[in-house]
Amino acid sequence: MAITVTPTVPSLNYKTGDPLKAYVNAVVVGLSSDGQLTVVSDSISKSSATKIAAAFKEVGATGALDEVTRIPAGTLADAEVLVGVGLGSSKNPVSHERLRRAAGSAVRSLGGFKKVAIAITAEGPLEAGALLEGAAFGSYSFTEHRSATLKKAKAPVATISLFTAKTRTSEYRDALHRAQVFSEGINFARNLINASPLHLAPADLAREAKTFLTGTKVKVEILDEKALAAGGYGGILGVGQGSTRPPRLIRMEYRPKGATKHVALVGKGITFDTGGISLKPPANMHHMKDDMSGAAAVISTIRAIADLELNVSVTAYAACAENMPGGGAQRPGDVITTYGGRTIEVLNTDAEGRLVMSDALVRAAEDNPDVVIDIATLTGAEVVALGHRTAGVMGDDHVRDAVKASADRAGEEFWPMPLPEELRPELDSLVADIANVGSREGGMLSAGWFLKDFIAEGLPWAHLDIAGPAFNPGSPWGYTHKGGVGFGIRTMVAFVEDVMDGTAEI
Repeated sequence: MAITVTPTVPSLNYKTGDPLKAYVNAVVVGLSSDGQLTVVSDSISKSSATKIAAAFKEVGATGALDEVTRIPAGTLADAEVLVGVGLGSSKNPVSHERLRRAAGSAVRSLGGFKKVAIAITAEGPLEAGALLEGAAFGSYSFTEHRSATLKKAKAPVATISLFTAKTRTSEYRDALHRAQVFSEGINFARNLINASPLHLAPADLAREAKTFLTGTKVKVEILDEKALAAGGYGGILGVGQGSTRPPRLIRMEYRPKGATKHVALVGKGITFDTGGISLKPPANMHHMKDDMSGAAAVISTIRAIADLELNVSVTAYAACAENMPGGGAQRPGDVITTYGGRTIEVLNTDAEGRLVMSDALVRAAEDNPDVVIDIATLTGAEVVALGHRTAGVMGDDHVRDAVKASADRAGEEFWPMPLPEELRPELDSLVADIANVGSREGGMLSAGWFLKDFIAEGLPWAHLDIAGPAFNPGSPWGYTHKGGVGFGIRTMVAFVEDVMDGTAEI
């Protein structure tokens, strides 16, 4: 039943000259409004920009943020259509993330068009990179499970050209390379998340990771169920024992010469989560194929770090299992022994992610990293607290704050959360070292406390709960499609860069 999830990504490039005369199917321009609709493009002449603005005004375009308006190009351009995307008021500075979302909204609306020109002003290489990233993220479609006819329907944009009047320097080339790398990693993660859980058992996820990392400087080791049993990985085995499809632990290692810093990444890889014996309600259970989003993120992140040749050692772990209520499934009340010897009383089998993470966190510490970052769709409480677009980050204060700063630079939304000391006693067990759940109130925070118990003393750590933004169940927006998002990759890459240049003090 296995499928191949190797991503299809658009070709990105820079162009000079007049985009209105380019051999493309569509031209995207920025629109701002401050009493008068204005085209924001330094590659289009003033006279042409005035005519284009008038044409968009005729059909009701306002320039409001993320508003996308498409009109026939007619005599205004050689392309088939012109697309105007709102950038908001000209009084407000246009952030990098606003540029990403604008380009993403426009390109996402252009399925079926092969070649697109982006003619939105990029003041410098960072702005150019943001436009290219957003456009690339917007060009995505998952068709693996569709019939041959529907696979070809409205294929995503294949070639994206950013027209800029600026002189292209090494910084511009780096920005383009970075956008291409992120496009590959995020679309790979999206494909994994969107894949049918029937087609993506833990062994399949491990195989896809190894294939995706082949040809890079990342070494991959896969522990099957026999190796996990021999090593004493009771958390991963306990979660996976109710499934006929056994668990895996994927260990990935990137060691550049001369690196003086070492970051460990740990991702939750539950390929499908029924809740086990503590069965979830049936409504929206089909979304639980996204419960391996943390694993997908660390696989894509270490590939991006290698492709960008960052001078930081990285070890990544993806703890993969399928949580099913089969005859061999673990029961509420069971006590399991995790890697390293600590015991857990399983009060709720639907709090399974922290069980697989406990094994991986202890194992990751044995690699002697300078800092550990874990990422998981860990709690429904995170979604209740922060919604579907914002992730929570908690842990050691200085690491938590450094991750937040990296996320802000990367354009992903994280909110720092506390770890109140009064929540830890709720995890005390009558029969084991720790229980896997506390009270419902503050569930995201007590889950953080649980993970903290498996962090080696003195080892800096932060936990990223991405339960909300990992999967978009509603309408698409910006460069975010419905379904798998690929969230957290840009933040973790930015954090590793900040560790490399000393911005993140660990």
